[in-house]
Amino acid sequence: MLHRPQAVPASDGLDAPQRYWAWLAILLTVTLAVLDGTIATVALPSIAADFGASPSASIWIVNGYQLAVVVSLLPIASLGEILGYRRVYLAGVALFTAASLACMLSTSLPALSAARVMQGFGGAGVMSVNTALIRYVVPKAKFGTALGINALIVACAATAGPAIAGFMLTWFAWPWLFAINVPLGVLAIAIGFFNLPMSDRAQRRFDWVSALLSAMTIGLMVATIDTLGHGARAAWVAAGIAGMAAAATLLVRRAMRVAEPLLPLDLLRLPVFAMSIGTSISSFTAQMLAFVSLPFAFQTIMGFSPAEVGMLMMPWPLATGFSAPLAGRLADRYSPAILGGIGLAAMAAGLAALMALPEHPSIPDVAWRMLLCGAGFGFFQTPNNRTLITSAPKERSGSASGMLSTARLTGQTTGAALASLLLARFGITGAVTALGVASGFAALAAAVSLARIGFFRTHEAK
Repeated sequence: MLHRPQAVPASDGLDAPQRYWAWLAILLTVTLAVLDGTIATVALPSIAADFGASPSASIWIVNGYQLAVVVSLLPIASLGEILGYRRVYLAGVALFTAASLACMLSTSLPALSAARVMQGFGGAGVMSVNTALIRYVVPKAKFGTALGINALIVACAATAGPAIAGFMLTWFAWPWLFAINVPLGVLAIAIGFFNLPMSDRAQRRFDWVSALLSAMTIGLMVATIDTLGHGARAAWVAAGIAGMAAAATLLVRRAMRVAEPLLPLDLLRLPVFAMSIGTSISSFTAQMLAFVSLPFAFQTIMGFSPAEVGMLMMPWPLATGFSAPLAGRLADRYSPAILGGIGLAAMAAGLAALMALPEHPSIPDVAWRMLLCGAGFGFFQTPNNRTLITSAPKERSGSASGMLSTARLTGQTTGAALASLLLARFGITGAVTALGVASGFAALAAAVSLARIGFFRTHEAK
């Protein structure tokens, strides 16, 4: 376990056994981050009751974390290219662990919300460079397989999170949900400190102005989409759009003057990279539209009990967990554009089939449709992530990894806002309408994925 961190590997990835220890540190941290998100959501009612807070106030325990992550992803990714992914990753895990301890010891809702914001910044330190770091750990020929395993761990953690939270809340108070992060975080830091590799480092200064403009642009975008989804006044929405547009304009102008900008315009000029970002945003929009609307459709329209709804939601992440590693292995040999197109087409078909469900379907009727959606999504996600990272120069892996996470969060935020908008506009029947819209987004993503074939061949030939 105790290895001296390699300098920038001259070979393709790390040598065994250091590679396996480094891989363990990454997977352990990813599991922590995913579990924490699902556990915190399940614990909201218990936390609100303990502090005597309203449900709307307690939502900031989740929203504060997510907002901190989304506004800091690109700046921290850029910092990773300058300081090295290993340093930023370990600092992120350390901050996440310390903030988990602060969450456990919080005695008021504002204190807990502030600790969750700090936890979000730590999580961003992990998520922004996670995929870039994997590129230095595993051989190029196994990179797709590694991303598939990563997706499997994420799916398993997302599936197990609610069950773990429910079990722990039955026997323990909610602070223990955050307490379990502390020993696991310390373990991840110890393993990672001795085994994670060094990486290429950019010879430039950190651009604080661009970092601030990036945070303003993305933060205002998320806030505007959220207020739109909750039916805010037109004046507030217009003000948010105007502020976002102003910050984005200044950010783009500044990015055009430098060779390696914080907003990676140099990468977005690459057709394969830009189209993969568009595919990712559209697919995650479809996913979140479905995830938000399906519980309403299952319980209110189709009459399933809350326990049955929880069971019916499980086939999707389970199928993703099984299909993602397979897709990762195939992506090391076959065109990710074709694999992604097939997966997204299957997802679009599954969503359309869910929309067409009768008023009182059987559990198997629902289950096979959810399996089709999950398998299709997993078949797309790993090849697309592989293309996103490998289409960028290795020294720009941090910016590519940051854009990957930003695309995911942008799509999920957009999907949640659209689902809220449809539910507000059409009532409970908006849940069914949302599935049709989700199918349309998945079909659009499939078309964009397949359109990459020619560009992908050109990129591979270089």
